[in-house]
Amino acid sequence: MIDWDVAVNTGVRLVRPGPQVDLSDARQAVAQLRELSGVAAGHVRDFTGMNPLEPSGPAVIVDRPGWIRANVDGFRVVLEPVLQQMGADRLNSGPAGNLAGAVGSRITGVQLGAVLAYLAGKVLGQYELFLPPDPDGHSPTGRLTLVAPNIVNTERELDVDPRDFRLWVCLHEETHRMQFTATPWLRGHVQQLMQELLLSTEMDASDLIDRLRQAGEAVADAVRGGDGNLLTAFQTPEQSALMDRVTAVMSLAEGHGDYVMDAVGPDVVPSVERIRSCFQKRRETANPLDRIMRQLLGMDLKMKQYEEGASFVRQVVAQVGMAEFNKVWTSPETLPTIEEIRQPSRWIERVVRPAVITE
Repeated sequence: MIDWDVAVNTGVRLVRPGPQVDLSDARQAVAQLRELSGVAAGHVRDFTGMNPLEPSGPAVIVDRPGWIRANVDGFRVVLEPVLQQMGADRLNSGPAGNLAGAVGSRITGVQLGAVLAYLAGKVLGQYELFLPPDPDGHSPTGRLTLVAPNIVNTERELDVDPRDFRLWVCLHEETHRMQFTATPWLRGHVQQLMQELLLSTEMDASDLIDRLRQAGEAVADAVRGGDGNLLTAFQTPEQSALMDRVTAVMSLAEGHGDYVMDAVGPDVVPSVERIRSCFQKRRETANPLDRIMRQLLGMDLKMKQYEEGASFVRQVVAQVGMAEFNKVWTSPETLPTIEEIRQPSRWIERVVRPAVITE
């Protein structure tokens, strides 16, 4: 259904080059980002009280094409088992298979590559959850990746202190690494949710036409300045319920990252208030094309996840402290629902202060 090589080649060909940087400055930026990722890891560990169950090492520093290649590898890890589970009959005879046959795996690869080329110029860093197995067949837990040209470009645009900004970014991304290396079940839980979401896609011809119409309306709505996006255009009611579970986990992860980076920041990043102010202003003043693309690709929903998740973490920690908040990482059952993300007191009552059952 997807030509992965075409996706990589398309993305690498279409991605815009990074900022002009002298070779010595580029090497210094790479070396400093590696160093600061280790510094940030120590601050995150001390502040959160969480402990990784495996050595982390410095972050991997990549350019934009490197980020595209890494993400295509991640898509393959998640999607190929799902396609195999769907089975050849369903792919060949169902509407999804007919659509793929008509459009072609190469076209699908081009579409994926074009989206990744756009995103490759925006992402500062990420914790890659899904990596190909190593030569011995073992699946790595994950990898922290920082996109050096995007970090340098952003700090220049914001006119902020480079070292402070790089450490600030590392604090957020190292928090993600801590979440998954200190909570070994979390990676498998997220992967299961994603695969359930993908496997729930089963539409007949009339459903498919209706979804395509909704996708067209979403594009038109985004151009007009509305809130339409492609992520919800293709969702069935069952998928919406699964998406709520995925959104709750991602809101927790992103909000926790934002909370930690800003809570630790004042002690170790002297200019953190200026950085946060400039960064927020930059988010709010995107050009019209960026605004449309961000909305269609669900990036605005991600910003909402940051805000709701950070609010959840702030309120829980303020009420019960960090040690009690960390019960959130105990098991899938202690993760907040989307309703609890928006009403943190409900999570506190369910997990931290469960009602005493009396006979």
